[in-house]
Amino acid sequence: MTNKSEIEQKVAEFLLQIKAIKLQPNNPFTWASGWKSPIYCDNRITLSHPSIRTYIRQNLSSLIQEEFGSVGLVAGVATAGIPQGVLVAQDLGLPFAYVRSKPKEHGTGSLIEGEFFAGQRVVVVEDLISTGKSSLQAVEALRAAGCDVAGLVAIFSYGLNEASENFKNAKCRFETLSNYDALIDYASTHHFVSKDDLELLRTWRNNPSQWGN
Repeated sequence: MTNKSEIEQKVAEFLLQIKAIKLQPNNPFTWASGWKSPIYCDNRITLSHPSIRTYIRQNLSSLIQEEFGSVGLVAGVATAGIPQGVLVAQDLGLPFAYVRSKPKEHGTGSLIEGEFFAGQRVVVVEDLISTGKSSLQAVEALRAAGCDVAGLVAIFSYGLNEASENFKNAKCRFETLSNYDALIDYASTHHFVSKDDLELLRTWRNNPSQWGN
């Protein structure tokens, strides 16, 4: 695997280049939670760019092998973690399953789709970590089904303290290819944002729930 900081910077570059990440400190986005945010991330866009999709797939696979060792199943988090998880499972030659956000309302009422068994060592694949709550719902569903969750990998993390606390409390390790610090560093160095914008971006991370109110 390439140097970790090189991967962080390269992924940040790709996400900015294809506008999977948009930075708008002066015209903030509103998240589903109601938070105002100067950043919006949609990693689904990476799937439309074969060379970037390949880079992400290869490095997620390497990250899993280096950080978690041998696993028997890759599980994607619905919905955005599903395609990334499928690509990684294919790369590693492993079975794939995915975890719904809520049980199916018809038929079997399944929460986890695909074959799995109790005791199976699983790595969870997500596209993005904000507070970590939806990711950890998937982790808990797999644990409740008897799986041994080795940890979780994702493309990008906002690096929020709340996410770190949530994963710590859930006793679940997580690793990402890139993060907010690497992104801001790259955006600043390559003139994606002004110095004034940079200050706004930094203050958001200190108190995201109140920023912009």
